[in-house]
Amino acid sequence: MKNSNVILGVLGGVAVGAIAGILFAPAKGTKTRKRIMKKGNDYTKNLKNKFGKLYDEANAKYENIVKDAKEFATDHQGK
Repeated sequence: MKNSNVILGVLGGVAVGAIAGILFAPAKGTKTRKRIMKKGNDYTKNLKNKFGKLYDEANAKYENIVKDAKEFATDHQGK
């Protein structure tokens, strides 16, 4: 199993657990909805930060590979 699948599974489980905990907590509906929205926004922000970093890292590696391939092709052109 890939690490990204495990991470997504764990994050999903945490999110479901947090929402279930909030829904079964003895609080007013408006307060509960505010808590759910806050948790949802926090999780969304965290996911964007996590996957944004992964995208940036992958993009940098891709750019390095393309640069190296171009240099190799230029160095070995006509040989």
